[in-house]
Amino acid sequence: MFTKILIANRGEIACRVIKTAQKMGIKTVAVYSDADKDARHVMLADEAVNIGPAPSRESYLLADKIIAACKQTGAQAVHPGYGFLSENAGFAKRVEEEGIVFIGPKHHSIAAMGDKIESKKLAGKAGVNCIPGVNHAIETPEEAVEIAKGIGYPVMIKASAGGGGKGLRVAFNDKEAFEGFTSCRNEARNSFGDDRVFIEKFVEEPRHIEIQLVGDSHGNVIYLNERECSIQRRHQKVIEEAPSPFISEATRKAMGEQAVQLAKAVNYQSAGTVEFVVGKDQSFYFLEMNTRLQVEHPVTECITGLDLVELMIRVAAGEKLPLTQAEVKRDGWAIECRINAEDPFRNFLPSTGRLVQFQPPEETMFAADTSQWQGVRVDTGVQDGGEIPMFYDSMIGKLIVHGKDRLDAIAKMREALNGFVIRGISSNIPFQAALLAHPKFVSGDFNTGFIAENYSQGFRAEDVPHDDADLLIALAAFVNRKYRNRAANISGQMEGHEVEVATDFVVVTLGQQGNTTPTPVCVTEFDEKTGASSIAVGTRSYKISSNYRLGEVRIHGTCNGEPFTAQVERGSLAGKNPLAIRVSHNGTQIDTLVLSPRAAELYAMMPYKAPPDMSRFMQSPMPGLLVEVAVQVGQKVQAGERVAVIEAMKMENVLFATADGIVKSINASKGESMAVDQVIVEFE
Repeated sequence: MFTKILIANRGEIACRVIKTAQKMGIKTVAVYSDADKDARHVMLADEAVNIGPAPSRESYLLADKIIAACKQTGAQAVHPGYGFLSENAGFAKRVEEEGIVFIGPKHHSIAAMGDKIESKKLAGKAGVNCIPGVNHAIETPEEAVEIAKGIGYPVMIKASAGGGGKGLRVAFNDKEAFEGFTSCRNEARNSFGDDRVFIEKFVEEPRHIEIQLVGDSHGNVIYLNERECSIQRRHQKVIEEAPSPFISEATRKAMGEQAVQLAKAVNYQSAGTVEFVVGKDQSFYFLEMNTRLQVEHPVTECITGLDLVELMIRVAAGEKLPLTQAEVKRDGWAIECRINAEDPFRNFLPSTGRLVQFQPPEETMFAADTSQWQGVRVDTGVQDGGEIPMFYDSMIGKLIVHGKDRLDAIAKMREALNGFVIRGISSNIPFQAALLAHPKFVSGDFNTGFIAENYSQGFRAEDVPHDDADLLIALAAFVNRKYRNRAANISGQMEGHEVEVATDFVVVTLGQQGNTTPTPVCVTEFDEKTGASSIAVGTRSYKISSNYRLGEVRIHGTCNGEPFTAQVERGSLAGKNPLAIRVSHNGTQIDTLVLSPRAAELYAMMPYKAPPDMSRFMQSPMPGLLVEVAVQVGQKVQAGERVAVIEAMKMENVLFATADGIVKSINASKGESMAVDQVIVEFE
């Protein structure tokens, strides 16, 4: 067994690998860029080596620097995590040539599966179901149309080197096939430097289901059940679960056995995943093989009771697999939500910056610990006060729950999301909460088009229906009563003139454009010692008990005997109203003022002060790097014309003019780091 390994990655996956290594008594070496010098994975590792500037192409993607770090520290093996160099056959080969063990498959296996066209040919020979289509590169749009006709519409036009949704089009007729081929080829050439394109049948109502497998160097390969990854936004997975609520036992067995056949055909030795597209009739076809550990591996760990990172390390050290196919368990139900630094209410634009508060829900399961199940686990590479840099992907962490069945897992996940406190940047937690509450998700009736179909206009606050909106009103009244109680107990009050707390209040919910909704409430039976209070909202009564302390964000307690977790903050409206109380629960958020009945009457008469008109300004929609300003002072600009480009988290966002105008001034320069709503250009 190795005594020291280097993790050629960053963020949550680096932390995840370190935890297993620590459990196994193996020393760890972290590598880090200038942007990650204070990152969590650097603190967790036994040693850390700086490998260059912040951009990944100057640090994490440089094989020479990784190998030099191994030699410098005496690391005997490299774990590549996922992303970066994890599926780079050339890197794996170089590592092996340098006498360092690559904790992953052999370079020839990575190469065989890395090319989408070649991997399909291999899969077909290995007896794996392949989607009808052509596996050779197509040269002209005319040829693409003829092939598409032969296969039968709809068809999918894909770049051989594609990934992450780039170089992919669906065509339903000849015109779309002709145009799709051309744009696909251009996109592939620009993104990957490889313009080979092929065509295959498009499976309708498709599900994305993948088989986790692991092989050793003694010829043994087993599959560890499946993961359901159909909840995707723009081809990026959002929620993953294991097992799938859709496939039958027979389909599971057939998919698993075919995945094993493919792995054996390429002499696969490590953890890997074979991805399938599954039609509504349970027909399944090979998509691709990911020759690395997947982001969503924890859900498989939950239902099988295995540590996949440990298996990878043991196999790389030459050990045999410790179990047979018959010994693979499937226990309970696991769900993972990817918690990303993006603003769901601003079309999921990246959100970078300082994590002013980062308080994950209480963990009862832990990465690398196979003794605790049926609970909550958080895999993350950040901590309170940490930074989300603009140079890497948007993942803050992964929230994983394990329940006795699917409904239990959904309930656990909703409660865990309620207790996940992230401040300083925006996160997609409200969107995750909405997905988990959607009736079609709860029933298991969904496919890869679920988000596009149900949130075609983007995501808005009203897309998060709350099953008991009055509870949020009651919580605002409860927290306000706590503040009033503290005021009533202040020392130095004149005898006979002490503060008396009333029982009747009005909770004013603050809406858009100055709209408000007053709700009378009655707060009675307040008990200082137990933190219990009875609150009447209309005809409904809420008995809330909580040991919540003023100033905390997370509030735990019981409401009418049932446990709940929510988030409350006072003065959270960025200084607009220091007395406002913000309440968040199950993805729904309200801003309120809790007033006396007379104060509520007076507040209703207050004039609404409209925000200033910013239509003459182009503002940065997100934090990021201004990489281009495409206009000059005095230039006439038409609506839809390109004005500027902001880069953040590996994505370029082009800003277009929304109306005709003349450029009056340019307020930011190329290379500047932009804040949200910072003015870039002013128009006359």
